Amino acid sequence: MTYVVLARKYRPRTFDQMVGQEAVVRALSSALGSGRLHHAYLFTGTRGIGKTTVSRILAKSLNCTGADGQGGVTAQPCGRCTACTEIDADRYVDYVELDAASNRGIDEIRDLLERAAYKPTVGRYKVFMIDEAHQLTKESFNALLKTLEEPPDYLKFVLATTDPEKMLPTVLSRCLQFNLRPITPDVVQEHLATVLQAEGVPYEEAALAVLGRAARGSMRDALSLTDQALAYGQGRLEAAGVRAMIGVADDGHAVMWLQALAAHDASAVHEAFSALRDSGQSAAAALDAMAQALQSIALEQMLPGSLSADEHEPWRVLAAQWDRQEVQLLYSMLMAARPELGLAPDEHSALLMVAWRFFAFVKTGDEPASQRPAPQSLVDSSRRVARVDVSTAPKAAVAPSAPARQDRPLAQAQTSSVPPWEELPEPQPTHARTVEPERAPPREVQAAAANPIAAEHTPEHAAEHTADMERWCNWVNGLVEAQAVNALVRELALQSQCVAIDEEAGLLSLRVRSESLATEPLAAKLGDALRRHTSGPWKLSVSVGEVTDSVGLRETRRREQRQAQAEAIIRQDPLVQNLMSQFPGARLVPGSVRPL
Repeated sequence: MTYVVLARKYRPRTFDQMVGQEAVVRALSSALGSGRLHHAYLFTGTRGIGKTTVSRILAKSLNCTGADGQGGVTAQPCGRCTACTEIDADRYVDYVELDAASNRGIDEIRDLLERAAYKPTVGRYKVFMIDEAHQLTKESFNALLKTLEEPPDYLKFVLATTDPEKMLPTVLSRCLQFNLRPITPDVVQEHLATVLQAEGVPYEEAALAVLGRAARGSMRDALSLTDQALAYGQGRLEAAGVRAMIGVADDGHAVMWLQALAAHDASAVHEAFSALRDSGQSAAAALDAMAQALQSIALEQMLPGSLSADEHEPWRVLAAQWDRQEVQLLYSMLMAARPELGLAPDEHSALLMVAWRFFAFVKTGDEPASQRPAPQSLVDSSRRVARVDVSTAPKAAVAPSAPARQDRPLAQAQTSSVPPWEELPEPQPTHARTVEPERAPPREVQAAAANPIAAEHTPEHAAEHTADMERWCNWVNGLVEAQAVNALVRELALQSQCVAIDEEAGLLSLRVRSESLATEPLAAKLGDALRRHTSGPWKLSVSVGEVTDSVGLRETRRREQRQAQAEAIIRQDPLVQNLMSQFPGARLVPGSVRPL
């Protein structure tokens, strides 16, 4: 007798045998029992969770005649009548399954629609089931729409897809949609135990747990893996054999890794790394095992007593001893390391780097972090102040440390997250050297840094700060703050210079540099906003020309002056001068300084 694989042998034949899809079964059973039958059904979900199976059960429910041949539409098909047995055997003439993956063209759909014109040959209903319906072409969908919307009374459509996002909205609106959910590992494990007991196969509970997780929500995958595991274990289902077959790391390696990481023991981590590599198990499997263990540890920390003492004793111990923040940090690092395993030359070394990265972010040893000496790296110090390029500079001696400075600067580096120069050593006169002249900021920059407000009122811009211009700037700032203008109207207000204000005529003469802003519609909209804001009868006249003052230009100058002030402060700081003097080729990277 030919062997029938478990996935086919134990395919559900009735709704009662469906596992893990209670919501779909309840809805369909109620509809069949009350006679509220829709003309088109759409079943969505990942592979192996029962889309085709529920379609066949639905077809049997619609065409079942009962064991005595007198039955009608029912939610519990008998499984013995001609319709039930032939649908299970895939030879019922009024049940048509179309694989849209290989029959996706309009010609196949036309053939299907031609068959729809004829009444059922032997059954009560004709059922057309289209599997992987999202792979139909757009033309095929369009050809199907009218019939799908108003089919004959004897015709029912059933569509199944793993990717409903690719379905046309016009198709979705014509179907009653049911989303089949991935089956949880616990439900998969229980069903596998039932199947193996029916088969008379000995098994270990731990092996079923591994299979339940490896199936990733698919019952068909779980049964297929069970078939493979039985062949691998020569008729027995043992946890060690299943882990070896699937490539899942056993809990022993995860325990070694996590105990070493929790204890901040680098040598123990290296021993666990060597043991994992010698065992031949993949680093990806160990990463998954540790991530799953951390989930259990976090659960026990948040809800004490959630883990059973016999199966999860190591995780219970670690949950009681390990800092919660470190657990969450390590879990995030493990999740982020998934793509790194494939990019690294050696995936086991990539996993080891995750452990070293974890140690770099947590305290190690018994000494509190606040009592450890701060690193004296010039690179770290320079990063707090500003980005200084020392790649072409020869190495020089580092000045010895001195008491930390307490003053707070007015500028800060872009990459700094703490106030610069705090806890940094004072430069020593014996090692300092005067900064070379070409590194000193220009005199006009120093002047602007010393008095940014006065710099704005230099003779070059004296004519720009007229009373009319000041009045216009106040109006524009009020409009922007009240969000009374937006888009191009806002740009016109910000980029325009007020030439004159005629109080008697109620006329404002503006000048802009861009012709695209000097249009009547934009001027009219800005005039309307200005009249509402000032309650004055203003009319705008916009011309094109050179603009020497505007709200936008003033803001630009203000930012430039603040930037120049910040760079001057950085350059004049003794610590930066000492750093640059020790590295003759060093330079301040442009754009790396940001004013506070």
